[in-house]
Amino acid sequence: MSANSPDALRTVEVVLVKSGRTKIRYPAELLADDGTRVTVRAPWAGEGVRDFGFVRFEPGDVFTEHYWRDRWYAVKEVRDAEGVRKGWYCDITRPATLSGGELVVEDLDLDLWRSADGTDVLRLDEDEFAASGLATTDPRAATAAQNALDTLELLAREGDFEALFG
Repeated sequence: MSANSPDALRTVEVVLVKSGRTKIRYPAELLADDGTRVTVRAPWAGEGVRDFGFVRFEPGDVFTEHYWRDRWYAVKEVRDAEGVRKGWYCDITRPATLSGGELVVEDLDLDLWRSADGTDVLRLDEDEFAASGLATTDPRAATAAQNALDTLELLAREGDFEALFG
């Protein structure tokens, strides 16, 4: 059965793993699965408000999340309760897996923020990435993660960023 058929599973559990442990899990509406990219929508799953300084995630926010089975990142469009786009939060991750109703993704510490108007593009958590020791324990994954961050940053600054979702 195709994930796009009317009888297909319409809800998945997103499982974000970090350093071998589940960081968060939450239900999400399965919007699409073309075999390579999985798109889900979920309300802000964190507790209360999370203020990063450049954006606030808060109750009522809605995330449309794009995960790839062949790319080392996930891109999450963030909108407020009224539907106004705040921007995109991009997690550098291992390629996602979807099995048995669970969409599992391993966070590799690096992140990128792109504001709704594209004027602010911020590389985040590079210190956490360096401290994770991934460059020593899994050099191939560390290189893939750095390359993914560089690619996303280039698209966010100069490329057709929104074409990622088309």
